[in-house]
Order: sequence, then C-alpha cells, then structure tokens
Amino acid sequence: MAQRVALHTRLKPGKEAEYERVHAVIPPELDTALREAGVHSWRIWRDGRDLFHVVEVEDYGAMRNALRDHAANIPWQARMAELLEVEDDYSGNDSGISLVWELP
Repeated sequence: MAQRVALHTRLKPGKEAEYERVHAVIPPELDTALREAGVHSWRIWRDGRDLFHVVEVEDYGAMRNALRDHAANIPWQARMAELLEVEDDYSGNDSGISLVWELP
C-alpha cells in the first residue's frame, strides 16, 4: 500500500516564475529515478512563495534515502537550493506534514 505524504517548501523571494519554468519539464533521468524509487505521483501547488507537495510513494523514507546520492538527483537538488529558502538534506528522517483530517 502506497503512502501519501504532504510537504511544504518555500521559495526565495522573486523565484516563483523560475521555479515554474524549471518544473515545466523535469529531466528524464530524474523522472526515471523517482519512479524507480517507488514514486507513483508527485503534485506541487504554489500559493505565492509557498509550495505544497503531495507525494504518493511506496515508502517515503526509502525513496528519500535512495535518491539522496543518486546521480540524477544531486544536480536537481543543487538547482532547487538556488530557488528554495531551506536546503534539504534528503536524510529521509522527516515524515512530511501531519494529517489533521480527511473526508472518509
């Protein structure tokens, strides 16, 4: 059974349009790496500088650990560090945003 994990990140001021341009098409090797790491889908919404992600993945911690040192992910994370306020260590120790309520 796949996990659904919500995440929140924040853009550096003035990076909104650049972030959207960069995400218009992700590198094919990153797409492959994400899928091989068990990601079924990854959606991102933006409200101003705030980004909200919903990731459907087999095992979130395992995915993060698998991608941490992956050759396709390293340059992508370096690029994201230019756009996001907080750098991500890709430790896999986080569990995302806590779910408060869901319509059954």
